[in-house]
Amino acid sequence: MTRAGSSGAMPELNGKGLRIGIVSARFNDHIVTALRDGALRGLERCGVADNDIVEHWVPGAFEIPLAAITLADSGNFDAVITLGAVIRGDTAHFEFVAGECARGIQNAQLETGVPVMFGVLTVDNNQQAVDRSGPGIDNKGDEAAVGAVEMALLVNQIKSTYPTVE
Repeated sequence: MTRAGSSGAMPELNGKGLRIGIVSARFNDHIVTALRDGALRGLERCGVADNDIVEHWVPGAFEIPLAAITLADSGNFDAVITLGAVIRGDTAHFEFVAGECARGIQNAQLETGVPVMFGVLTVDNNQQAVDRSGPGIDNKGDEAAVGAVEMALLVNQIKSTYPTVE
């Protein structure tokens, strides 16, 4: 049996040279802007250069998957980070938007082979969203950014170690 990697411990992440796309939703932008700030902090901490980060804004969380799959499918990005906030209201709208957004983001990465990180908050109220988008490393945008670097490095390593056989 071949075992890749040394353990389940967090690896050292050097994102130098990685190209990262960020898709952010304007709806609930008071939360999403804080998630974006967290993502940029996380990418900087991992060594991703500012000029290797491309940002796009979409109307809301429902539109995130289309922009994410378009970026991932372009061949220009090692990973894509998606950022949004879906806050439960009094109607079933939350379930439709949150579920379809999550499904679309997962499909984007499975269809393209490019990591697409889920940094979309699906919360019951505004306070939960504020708590998950604060200035610390527990900001879910920061977590998505670090995850994007980790997954991009892993996928690139796997592809270089085990090239596709035609």
